[in-house]
Amino acid sequence: MKDLLTTRREALAALAGVGALAAAGPALAQGVAPPDATVPANVLGVHLGFTKLVVADLEKCAAFYRAVFGLLETGRVDAAIAGRKLSEVLFAPTAPGGATFVLLAFHDAPKPAGGEVILGAITGDIDAFLARAVSAGGSLVEAAHELTELKIKVGFVADVEGHLIEVVQQLA
Repeated sequence: MKDLLTTRREALAALAGVGALAAAGPALAQGVAPPDATVPANVLGVHLGFTKLVVADLEKCAAFYRAVFGLLETGRVDAAIAGRKLSEVLFAPTAPGGATFVLLAFHDAPKPAGGEVILGAITGDIDAFLARAVSAGGSLVEAAHELTELKIKVGFVADVEGHLIEVVQQLA
């Protein structure tokens, strides 16, 4: 039986590999400007490959994110960080070069505090997204409204545990 540290290392290596390869190709193909020369050379090429949201009820939250975002579960990990046992649900990126989304529940912790992170979602139909979130057990925090100077429509919902999700739709 694999030890928890080995399993965790394998999971993180898989996350990093997927993100690094997927992110490099599109950026190069689109002619993205080189990084700011003031950035130290040792951090060039570093990118955010995944986001982990700490939750209390892993199954309830996984069902919410599958229903609202249409996420595809790619795996589960039981591991530990500094001796604290945890379980994770990993989801595939929703777009080429996108980051992996992970739900994480510590076995020894109560419900985490709300407001520790705001997830961002980009959609072509903000009203349908907000309705889907409410239908899946979330709550409307702020109805969609236009920010004409930014040419976007934005709204906020909370997931089943109160984590904020900012939803943006590009306007024509």
